[in-house]
Amino acid sequence: MKKKIALALAGLMMLGLVGCAAAPAAAPAAAPAAAEETEEAAEEAEEAAEAVEEAVEEVAEEAAAEDAEGFTTVQEGYLTMGTNAYFPPYEFYEGDSIVGIDAEIAAAIAEKLGLELKIEDMEFDSIITAVTTGKVDMGLAGMTVTEDRKKNVNFSESYATGVQVVIVPEDSDIASIDDLEGKMIGVQLGTTGDIYCSGDYGEENVEQFNKGNDAVMALMTGKVDCVVIDNEPAKSYVAANEGLKILDTEYVVEEYAAAISKENEPLLAAIDAALAELKADGTLDAIVAKYIPAEAE
Repeated sequence: MKKKIALALAGLMMLGLVGCAAAPAAAPAAAPAAAEETEEAAEEAEEAAEAVEEAVEEVAEEAAAEDAEGFTTVQEGYLTMGTNAYFPPYEFYEGDSIVGIDAEIAAAIAEKLGLELKIEDMEFDSIITAVTTGKVDMGLAGMTVTEDRKKNVNFSESYATGVQVVIVPEDSDIASIDDLEGKMIGVQLGTTGDIYCSGDYGEENVEQFNKGNDAVMALMTGKVDCVVIDNEPAKSYVAANEGLKILDTEYVVEEYAAAISKENEPLLAAIDAALAELKADGTLDAIVAKYIPAEAE
């Protein structure tokens, strides 16, 4: 891109020199004619300069479009997504297939890019590393945009809003966020629930689990006093396990986005463009509504 623009600018400079050469100083006796010729030459030079400037802008626009299209992927013809498939309704197993909000959004993005989606299931705490080391093209796992994560990866535009909530037994003495002090809190390793709780209440009061489901099982058996996790999987876990409830107070509200390698900015541009189209045509809303029906008013 820079080379094309440099060549165009060189052309602009050459035209400027030609314009100057076309208007030599005239002899005093021919002043009126020389002035007219000088004015015409100046106009021609100005028109030529405008033409080159337009050409430079066109080259820049074409180059930008090429950058968005010129992305590479881990495996040719595929868009490989890293996720942790124990986070319903964003990603979960249905038989041997991984389905959910993130899986469907990723499939829609892949289709926009002319690729086939491939999903790699892994521990949540390994996803950023998989992105940075080139094992997957993007991480899509109900992942929150944080300043710490942005040091290692780029994030797409947000595609969903997440809310961290607290799950407790129905007979728990924990009634609000204020009651978490001194309690043993279960979290999924590497999630924002893990990050926030470790910072707010101390690592000694946080028990980390590889899967959200493992944290909930620990709550059911009394190994932890509560679980901090995203509201949507929390609903699924509470529905599947009698005797649990979600506190009415929210712990934190956050934005979810796709994590992409800092070395692959063209892919980031292409994914952002795909998300913009999916948002504009209503596809994103339809996918979310499929898994999270709007509550009746």
